[in-house]
Amino acid sequence: MIHIGEQKMEKPVIQLIEYDSETLTEKELDSINEVIECKETDLVSWINIYGIHDLEIIKRLGEIFELNPLFMEDMLNTDQQPKYIDGETYDAFIMKMLRYDKNGEDITSEQLTLILGAHYVITLQEQRGDVFNPVRERIRTRKAGARLNDNDYLVYALLDTVVDNYIFLIESIGRKIEDVEDKIFHNQTRQLVEEIYHYKTEINFLRKSIRPVKDMMNHLLKPESTFFQEKNIEFLKDLNDLVIQATDAIELYSNMISDQLNIYHTNVSNKMNEVMKVLTIFASIFIPLTFVAGIYGMNFEFMPELKFRYSYLIFWIGIILLGGGLLLYFKRKRWL
Repeated sequence: MIHIGEQKMEKPVIQLIEYDSETLTEKELDSINEVIECKETDLVSWINIYGIHDLEIIKRLGEIFELNPLFMEDMLNTDQQPKYIDGETYDAFIMKMLRYDKNGEDITSEQLTLILGAHYVITLQEQRGDVFNPVRERIRTRKAGARLNDNDYLVYALLDTVVDNYIFLIESIGRKIEDVEDKIFHNQTRQLVEEIYHYKTEINFLRKSIRPVKDMMNHLLKPESTFFQEKNIEFLKDLNDLVIQATDAIELYSNMISDQLNIYHTNVSNKMNEVMKVLTIFASIFIPLTFVAGIYGMNFEFMPELKFRYSYLIFWIGIILLGGGLLLYFKRKRWL
C-alpha cells in the first residue's frame, strides 16, 4: 500500500464514540488495536481517524475489519474519484469534503472515507476539521434522533452534513457568478475575464467532486443494499434529492458562466468593431481630401489655379464642403 497525496498531519489521531439511547462514551485511543472490541459490542461505535498517511494503522484497520485490499489502495489515494464500494461485510464511500481555503477565495478538497459495518462506522479524514461537529453535538444530546437510531442513521447524518456543505459552497460561488453579470457591460477589463475564468475553474472542480456522488446515491437506493434499514431509506431518498439539487445547480451555474464568457467576448468584439468603424469612416473622409491635396502638391509649371488670387481660399472651401458632405452622408446612412 502507498499513500498518494500530501501528508497534512504529523501524527494520526484516533477517536472513538460509543453510544446507545442510554449511554455515551467519548475517548481518544492510543492504539488502533483498541477498536477490536467495537466488533463485539452492541453499542454504535464511531471510529474517526484523522490522518491517513500512517500505513501501519491503515493496514491494521483493514485486518481488523476485513477490508478489501483494493479498496484500501483507493482509500490511500487522495486523488481517487468519489465512489461507492459494496463489500461483503460493509458498505464504503469515498467522497470529497470541500471547503474554502484560509483566504476564502479558492475551494480545497479533502478525501473522506466512510465505512458502514454491522455495529460500527469508520470515518477517515486527511486532517482535523469541524465539519462533523454538529453531528457530534446531536449524539451528545440524549433525546436526539442520532441516539435513538442505529449506525446506518449515523452514516446518513454524516453524508447529509457533507452534502449540505456542497450546497452551501455552490450557493456561495453562485452568488459571485450572478454578481459578475452586472460588471460585464460596464467593466470589460482583463481582471474581469480572469475572474470569470476563475469561477469557471471552481465550478468544474465542484462538478468533478460532486457528480459521482449522484451515482453513489443510486447504488444506495437499490433494494439489495443490506446495511441500511428500511426505516432509513426515506432519509436516503431525501439525501438523494439534495444531491440532485446540487448537481443541477452546478450545471446551471456552469451554463451561466459559459454564457457570461460568450457575452464578454461578444462585447469586446462589438467594441472593437465600433472603433474600427470610426477609424474607417475617418479614413474614408480623408482619402478624397488627400487626393485633392496630392494633385495641388505637384510641381508642374503650368497649373492655371496656382496663379489665381483666391486659389488657397477656394481650396479650403472645397475641402470643407467635401469633408462635411461625406460626414452628412455617413450620418444619413446611420453609419455614425
